[in-house]
Amino acid sequence: MNTLEALNHAWFLSINATPATPPWQMDIALAIANDFVFLIPVLLTLLWLFGDRQQRSAAVRACCVALLALGFNQLIGLLWMHPRPFMIGLGHTFIEHAPDSSFPSDHATLFASVALTFLLGRLWRCGLLVTLAGIAIAWARVRIGVHYPLDMAGAVGVACVAYASIVPLWARAGDALMRLLIALYRKLLSWPIRRGWLAP
Repeated sequence: MNTLEALNHAWFLSINATPATPPWQMDIALAIANDFVFLIPVLLTLLWLFGDRQQRSAAVRACCVALLALGFNQLIGLLWMHPRPFMIGLGHTFIEHAPDSSFPSDHATLFASVALTFLLGRLWRCGLLVTLAGIAIAWARVRIGVHYPLDMAGAVGVACVAYASIVPLWARAGDALMRLLIALYRKLLSWPIRRGWLAP
């Protein structure tokens, strides 16, 4: 085992819960690990339905970055299988999980992609909210035993690469995509928009 992997294992064991962990702590960790992910679709939907042009653009761009980053994750998993802790008998696991590659974390990649897009798009409050939630979910996924800490660091790296890949594409096609999506939205939801229930 190389030094980096040994450090990864040691760091994992310092965060991973044990059977002696109080149940209320495990309830919190499991809730964060399993349910915080729903924050992303809810937030993106709210920004689209009630936001201005800048917020809508950031929401769509965040979707593009996240989808590309998650695609990169799938490719990494196919090219390099890194077993999860429970697959090598390390630590304790508190949920059922498929025995697939641990690196990088899809959950952390999603949050890192959206947070990065929002922060660089100057949506500071949304970006900070997603960043804090992402840190919490990264901790929780290690705490319950399905990821290593370096899976989370890898997720941030993948998100950065995906963002850098989307920037030139967005510069060329982003405005056209936004015009198309807004026109479709206004046509499909014209009734609530006319009544002022949704942003035009």
